[in-house]
Amino acid sequence: MVNEAVIDPAGGEDSINTGRRRFLTATTSVVGAVGVGIAAVPFIKSWNPSARALLAGAPVTVDISALQEGQRLVVEWRGQPIWIVKRSKAILEALPTLDSQLRDPESENTDQQPEYVREANPELRSIRPEISVLVGLCTHLGCSPEMVAEIRPEPFDPNWKGGYFCPCHKSKFDMAGRVYKGVPAPINLAVPPHYYTDDNTIVVGVDPSQSNDTGAA
Repeated sequence: MVNEAVIDPAGGEDSINTGRRRFLTATTSVVGAVGVGIAAVPFIKSWNPSARALLAGAPVTVDISALQEGQRLVVEWRGQPIWIVKRSKAILEALPTLDSQLRDPESENTDQQPEYVREANPELRSIRPEISVLVGLCTHLGCSPEMVAEIRPEPFDPNWKGGYFCPCHKSKFDMAGRVYKGVPAPINLAVPPHYYTDDNTIVVGVDPSQSNDTGAA
């Protein structure tokens, strides 16, 4: 651009000055671009995941020794609430009676629980019958349902056998996280990967086959 301006047929001072101005403008633009590049480095670095964010996906070890029947522990894994519930004998007896009212009673949607959980019992959806481990987010729009664990008539279901009710859009799930028919939620609540290191300790976020690789045991 500078050469073109200098050899302009008009040959006047204005043409030379125009060439210089273009040169200075181009030079300033290059320097400015370099400056922006340098200034951007700290911001780009700040976009990298922090150590805390990286640990958010790490397994979570939970002591359930104090968990009583009908109680729920809530922990966080990958930014999601994980519900650990100790189900009563009455609840366990009621679960098989609900199959005809549920959309996926046998947990056939394999994306919603690990295969080893389904193999243990597709109706209970748990490794141990009395202990349920679920991701506490409604599969409709991600709301957090309320736990209504008592077997008694409720305004939203006169034949309620215990479970989870989402007041936002009226979705219902039983105490295994299985979704009822005719509600907005399309699929069962998810069961996260997990395993037991002993009778009172659950590690959430790791399959049993991976436990030795993570050092979470």
